[in-house]
Amino acid sequence: MNTEIELRDHVFVGPLRRSVNNAINVKGSIHDDATATKLGFRGGTVAGSIHLELFPPILLKAFGNRWFEHGTISMYFLNATTDREAVRAFVKEPPHDATDAQVDIWIERDDGMRVAEGTASVGKPEEPSALLRRPVDRFEPGDLRILGELKVGDKFDECDAFLTKATMTERMKVITEPMDWYVKPSPWGASIATPATMVQMLYSQSIATLREKLGRAVGLFGAIELRNINGPVLVEHPYRVGGSIIALGQSPKTEYMWFETALNEKDGKPIAEMRMLLRFMKASSAKYQEAAAN
Repeated sequence: MNTEIELRDHVFVGPLRRSVNNAINVKGSIHDDATATKLGFRGGTVAGSIHLELFPPILLKAFGNRWFEHGTISMYFLNATTDREAVRAFVKEPPHDATDAQVDIWIERDDGMRVAEGTASVGKPEEPSALLRRPVDRFEPGDLRILGELKVGDKFDECDAFLTKATMTERMKVITEPMDWYVKPSPWGASIATPATMVQMLYSQSIATLREKLGRAVGLFGAIELRNINGPVLVEHPYRVGGSIIALGQSPKTEYMWFETALNEKDGKPIAEMRMLLRFMKASSAKYQEAAAN
């Protein structure tokens, strides 16, 4: 158990950690300093999925092992951080011995700026999660250019998903909250996935099937909810992943897509699910630059 976690006024407070932007060398992405600053950010951004890795040690303390089996984390991102900026996770203390509970969670930078906020739960609480209670269709899609070839209901082709030990070994080199269960045997037998590697399986390996319909633009995570249905997700275990688009829209600076994906056993047994808000920067799209020029 992480002894650096403190309980202050019924809130679990994690230690300051410096989340690593491990995609800083991916040129042309929001994580690349040159691209990000051109789009108005202070520098290449740390992916929201990496910030989620601050929470498992605290959620283990708050909910016990059961969180990895039937727990969720639901997070809306408010402000981007850059490589190794100090951040801290907060989790409200759940009721003692609660079998079905949901609590508020958030992330702050060391200067108090709120980076993200949402909920975490275990079991089947009565209230919806932070993202499930957030309306996904509050804005009309209008004339979409980057996502113009997509529509609500479009499905990701089902594909195989497999998390290797090599991937986990690489992740351990930069993760701020390492746990033995990520690389050694866990209470469930095999090693288990980190939140960031869960996102990789539920996002990267599924959205690839829609890539040809996505207009070229710089994307970033706006919100992520991970649900352990019959978890945890195991390393070196074969799964199938698929999903569909549930909403499309735009803001003054972005076009965005909400989608749901699911990770299942080969026999169809559900293991984990994800809801994600993916934003695409209009300023990075040639379709908007051409319109501005005209």
